[in-house]
Amino acid sequence: MTPHRAQPPAAPPLLQRRQFMQAAAATALGAAASGCTAPPPAAQAPARTPGHGRGPAVHTGRGSGHVVVIGGGYGGATAARYIRQWSARRVHVTLVEPQAAFISCPLSNLVLGSGLPLARVTLPYAHLARQHGVRLVADRATRIDPARRTVALAGGPTLAYDRLVLSPGIDFMWEMLPGLARPEARQRVPHAWKAGAQTMALRRQLEAMPDGGVFALTIPPAPYRCPPGPYERASLIAHYFRQAKPRAKVLVLDANDDVISKGALFKQIWAERYAGTLEYRPAHALADVDAATGALHFEFHDAVRADVLNVLPPMRAADLAVHTGLATANGRWCEVNWLTHEALAAPHIHVLGDALQTAPLMPKSAHMANQHGKVCAAAIVALLDGRPPNPLPLYNNTCYSFVNSDEAMHVASVHRYDAARQTMLTVPGAGGLSSAASALEGHHAWAWARNIWADTLAVPTA
Repeated sequence: MTPHRAQPPAAPPLLQRRQFMQAAAATALGAAASGCTAPPPAAQAPARTPGHGRGPAVHTGRGSGHVVVIGGGYGGATAARYIRQWSARRVHVTLVEPQAAFISCPLSNLVLGSGLPLARVTLPYAHLARQHGVRLVADRATRIDPARRTVALAGGPTLAYDRLVLSPGIDFMWEMLPGLARPEARQRVPHAWKAGAQTMALRRQLEAMPDGGVFALTIPPAPYRCPPGPYERASLIAHYFRQAKPRAKVLVLDANDDVISKGALFKQIWAERYAGTLEYRPAHALADVDAATGALHFEFHDAVRADVLNVLPPMRAADLAVHTGLATANGRWCEVNWLTHEALAAPHIHVLGDALQTAPLMPKSAHMANQHGKVCAAAIVALLDGRPPNPLPLYNNTCYSFVNSDEAMHVASVHRYDAARQTMLTVPGAGGLSSAASALEGHHAWAWARNIWADTLAVPTA
């Protein structure tokens, strides 16, 4: 791949599938206003102190308690940090995360389309322990008992909690695509929608694809994780092909009726820069995949064959949330009290990030998960301290999308709590959209990334 340029320091019957598409459209709510956002300035880290030990903490005074956080993504890691910080370390926090390091989905498309090393978007969790005394447990949560307030781990231990923060991310609805039911088929047809090994697998497939070959990207019906992400990916891979494989093609097959994020900007970029390389086809609802032949089968269109398939399956809240009974919105997403992020289905369990049934026009984005983590952290500290939570939480959101190695564009929004409707609503006139992609916004995108990584993981910004 072209080196990255210098950056700033059983098949469901047709009726069932149609019902799924209708339900997906109903729950999208506002996926057209997508975004990922620029974080508020990171608070100054307190002096380094050691962690609090291994077992769940007993109550030692007002405001103490034990919070278990499951999932070390943008939502969970943020919540873990700020519960410790805002409680002046009175509340003990255990972060359960099976991955050895944090790998950022934002900017990971640059690994595919501009040769950015995956190491550039990989960061350690260790600063959460060193700077804030968060206890890190490298394990996977397998079962939650809401009645007993316990979490069972794959490695054997059981953790007791006063409050549980669940930030599990998404899982895929493989039952909608029977051809990808087997793991070996999914290895041939990566989604790369969870950054890491699959990102590198897809990159290797793109590098091995012959000049003149076809890369096909399928997009599921909204809502799904990071609405602008697929269109950014298509743009970056078209950019790579223009440089390295000028006769290759990008085919975008979207189940939605139109580009649902930054639509006019993306289509302008495609027409001006990638005409003849990138083709966009809306209203292509994927019915199944033949991994052996490279064929994509659609409900109402002819099959398409391509040399490299990148299938983004329909998504829902992760298995742990679903199996705990928290996915109360169409069996897919978790509904919460927006003042505390406490699940409507279970007290003392707070849900963050992409697993949520989002409020109107609220994207499933990394920055929004960071905002969820802060509102939830403040609410938990207040509740454990015997105080009411903030009655008017406010979120901001900004999402940057790269269109080549250097240039990006953004969309931003502000969301505040509406007491009458008991949900978060966008603030009229706040936020905004780029007029065009630019190298300056590419610099801003990298600054956003460094700031949100520092804010979420307590890593140094330099």
